[in-house]
Amino acid sequence: MPLPVPDRRFCGFVACAVSFALAGCSTLPSNGPTAGTIVKRSQATDSPVKFRIINLDSNAVAALNTASQDGHVAGPTLASLAEERRVDLIGPGDVLSISIYEVGVSLFGGGMRSAAGGSFDPSARGEVFPETVVDAAGQVTLPYLGQVQVGGLTVDQAEQRIVAGLRGKSQDPRAMVAIKENVANTVFVSGSVNKPGRFKLTLSRERLLDAIASAGGSVLSGTSTVEDMLVRFVRGSNVAEARLGTIRSNSADDLVLIPGDRIELIRSARTYTVFGAVAKISQMPFDTAQVSLAEALARVGGPSDASADPSAIFLFRYSVQPASGLEEPIIYRVNMLKPESYFLAQRFVMKDKDVIYIANARANQPAKLFGIINQLFAPFITARQITN
Repeated sequence: MPLPVPDRRFCGFVACAVSFALAGCSTLPSNGPTAGTIVKRSQATDSPVKFRIINLDSNAVAALNTASQDGHVAGPTLASLAEERRVDLIGPGDVLSISIYEVGVSLFGGGMRSAAGGSFDPSARGEVFPETVVDAAGQVTLPYLGQVQVGGLTVDQAEQRIVAGLRGKSQDPRAMVAIKENVANTVFVSGSVNKPGRFKLTLSRERLLDAIASAGGSVLSGTSTVEDMLVRFVRGSNVAEARLGTIRSNSADDLVLIPGDRIELIRSARTYTVFGAVAKISQMPFDTAQVSLAEALARVGGPSDASADPSAIFLFRYSVQPASGLEEPIIYRVNMLKPESYFLAQRFVMKDKDVIYIANARANQPAKLFGIINQLFAPFITARQITN
């Protein structure tokens, strides 16, 4: 059976449609730019965001890892807030227990006491005052002494000041002062901890991790790790932040605490995002302390065999420059067609909020075009075959 001869007008219509579609090939739907477009924009002078592209090689990976180990981060570090201060001084809000002991002529024992037979009684007698709160000015009020400044003193110094005030009024006074409730020498722990609250400092000189442990440790959920917990440390008017997992016991960042410090633990999951020619655009959690670029790509199934350009895998990152401390947008390019790139990808450490983009192969646009043409004209061709 002879095949039907296509109508010339129909063929001309198809040819015109194809020509028009080819002219508009660049306007076809796409999930991102091609490698050529990214390179071209990096060289453009009118780009609103100036960025540069670094081809990932062994030197680039070594420099990145060195910078990470040196701790080049924006803002103050925990170690920069280190400060020495005493933790045994009386302060406003403290509740004191004060006792006065006297021998002979006394203020609180009813004058001079005598033993049996009229002899002098050398035994000491005491007077315990109700628990006293140190006021906002650091003072307490005592009988026969009035207001006594004890704020900023140690317990021993407070005892000496009270005794000095009683001399001349009592024959041989002695004082004992104890802090029943310590408010001034405390720190506050809040946020994602099991037992938030106020914690007293002692002469043992507690550190940051000690306070977190006293608060029952961090509250983790799901697959989160201590690296997903952000420590916000406030000392006076200064604030610094660090990942809990990066703080080592007795290190410079494990600060010796001083009165008034505030520690807040905040859940801040580390994630990276993958766009482009992949099976599914995804935001992925780290789940582990450290993730390499190779692992990050594997978790999303790697570049799509049908549409990806393996030579054009880009990682977008804001990198802090050590010299200026400013953030610079940088794109790292990996060519996965080169075997050595797989070794480099194992050593390239992902950072929080990194963006991976896998470019589409240049052949994708024509393939999409012919697919659209096929969908448009297949019904007409089928109809003509049926009518003929």
